[in-house]
Amino acid sequence: MSEATTEKKKAPRKGKAMKPVPEQAYENIQLNLFQNFLANNGEQDDFSNAIDFWDSVPRYSMSRKKMNELRLPGGFLPIRTVEFYYRSQFYTAEIRPARLVVKSDDGKTKSTVEYYPSAREELIEHALRKLAVEAQIGFFDKVDYRSGLRFTLYQLRNELEGQGHSLRYDELIEGLRILALSSIEISTGNTDGNGLFAVSPYLPALVGVNRCEFDNDRKARWFVEFHPLVTDSINRLTYRQFNYERLMRCNNQIARWLLQQLVLKYTAASVANSFEMRYSTIKRDSALLNGYKQERQAIAALDAAWEELKELGALYGVKKAEQHGPRNKLEDVIYTVGPSVKFQTEQKAANRRSLDATATLSVDKSRLLPKQ
Repeated sequence: MSEATTEKKKAPRKGKAMKPVPEQAYENIQLNLFQNFLANNGEQDDFSNAIDFWDSVPRYSMSRKKMNELRLPGGFLPIRTVEFYYRSQFYTAEIRPARLVVKSDDGKTKSTVEYYPSAREELIEHALRKLAVEAQIGFFDKVDYRSGLRFTLYQLRNELEGQGHSLRYDELIEGLRILALSSIEISTGNTDGNGLFAVSPYLPALVGVNRCEFDNDRKARWFVEFHPLVTDSINRLTYRQFNYERLMRCNNQIARWLLQQLVLKYTAASVANSFEMRYSTIKRDSALLNGYKQERQAIAALDAAWEELKELGALYGVKKAEQHGPRNKLEDVIYTVGPSVKFQTEQKAANRRSLDATATLSVDKSRLLPKQ
């Protein structure tokens, strides 16, 4: 074997280049419907899109503190399994953590540590989706069935800071990497292998800028693709506009989960039509109340989340009714909520926007049909 042949065999294989996003993906009817909200001009910036089903998956339900408790020698975390219901259908989510190489505080040593996406990554995803409603930033590529955005770290950092969540550039980059390297498998039924399933990273594609390029140009563009369920929602118009500014003001992660459920499910919000949620259902489907040692502590945390939604103007009242069993044992708590006038108005606008979007898309498709 010749030396040239040996060198050829040693050459590393080139990775498959990412297909460029066509320009028409940044300007099309379905993207326009996703980016435009039914609101007064001064309120446009307050709104974003809640994604039906995807925003009901308990994918950010593990805290950093709990991760540290579960982490095995070598920095490893087990595959996390979460069961939940969505519109009376039972699902299982299996979350595989991201494996990162991290430096010590002095920068002299490196170690491998795994992380699940948590509250920080939840906020980053919401900020990315908000940026994606801006023209020439977000895209929807129907041909290759993908959606996402191109952005700068400065834009992302500025968006989060404007909503009261300041992050350093290194924290943003770490959060984006966790979203790109963590994967989630969602299946119907339990994990016996008999149900339908779908597997994907939280962000299927992430193209970043190295440190040298970033130091030279803080406005260098990054690129991400959203989860396929987000793309599918844009395609099928199953998203709903909601008050993004209120969501990002929530300090309580449970409050954010509750607010998204109200947006997606309490579509007929009115004073005459209250909405009921049970503690047991919230605990099961959010997976955010499992870390409390006592049931009363978890209920107190949930009470605080409802109070925060009242303070933020989403609700005017919450009635709490405890259910007791034998020997006065607490079995469940029923929460009956009444919407604020503001939330009623927002939900009516979201309903109207959904109807208008469906009608607009139907007219657009009819134009493409051949004449008889």
